[in-house]
Amino acid sequence: MRAGIVIISLIAGLAMSLPVSAAEDNGPPGSRAAPAEAAKDAPKKEPAPPPSVTVIGARDALGILGREVRSAANENMGRIVDVIVDREGTVRAAVIDFGGFLGVGSRKIVVDWSALRFGRVANKSDSITLELTKEQVIAAPEYKQDAPVIVLGAAGRLQPWDFDK
Repeated sequence: MRAGIVIISLIAGLAMSLPVSAAEDNGPPGSRAAPAEAAKDAPKKEPAPPPSVTVIGARDALGILGREVRSAANENMGRIVDVIVDREGTVRAAVIDFGGFLGVGSRKIVVDWSALRFGRVANKSDSITLELTKEQVIAAPEYKQDAPVIVLGAAGRLQPWDFDK
């Protein structure tokens, strides 16, 4: 008989821990919705539209980071190591790692995007042409992160970027 009391006590304990159904709820009417009703009232989520897709031919677009940059006189001007964009996402300049050998003795300079020519970049071995002379690049101030960026332009004119708009 003792085993029967223990089983009944366990069943009673389990029954008390179960949630009260809407029919047995003693609260004010409408204060507790049944799970099926709650699912009906929840707003339906629309599936996200598919992303747009653009196909660019392999010969029409290639990455430029790490690409060699050469002058119009075919002098080695360094490699592009970064691209600078403004707050609207417009590409403004390229950071070129110039001089040195295997990264030793090199320095970074920033050149205006319009000073670069991408006419021959069908293969990764093709270089990008910079419309500046080696002397102009040597005289350019060094790029330092977290400092004002001085951009060397092809026409020799500098324009400040107004980031405080």
